[in-house]
Amino acid sequence: MEIVKISGAILTLIGSIFILLGGLGLVRMPDLFNRIQTGTKASTLGTMLSLIGLAMVNPEWIWKLIIIMFFVLITNPVSSNVIARAAHHRGAKLSNKTVADMLEEEIQPNEKEDEL
Repeated sequence: MEIVKISGAILTLIGSIFILLGGLGLVRMPDLFNRIQTGTKASTLGTMLSLIGLAMVNPEWIWKLIIIMFFVLITNPVSSNVIARAAHHRGAKLSNKTVADMLEEEIQPNEKEDEL
């Protein structure tokens, strides 16, 4: 039983490190879109690891933590996608290192069809 609690504590620590790295990525990335991706991916993985670790430390909380994990897995990617599309629509600047703007390529043919 003690090994399970130690494993849970280690998983919680690893999850916290991922969340810390996600916060560092928010500062280091060059544009809004890279920041959204970094924050979302790292926070989702970090939250999942932390919640799994908490479930191992406190088994009586497991169903509550599973529900939280489910909502995090659904809402994090969807919210980051909506924020990124809204920022693109508002004209947020891309980094100079950005090679392709796939959303712009997707929108332009549709606009040409509307003009006809």
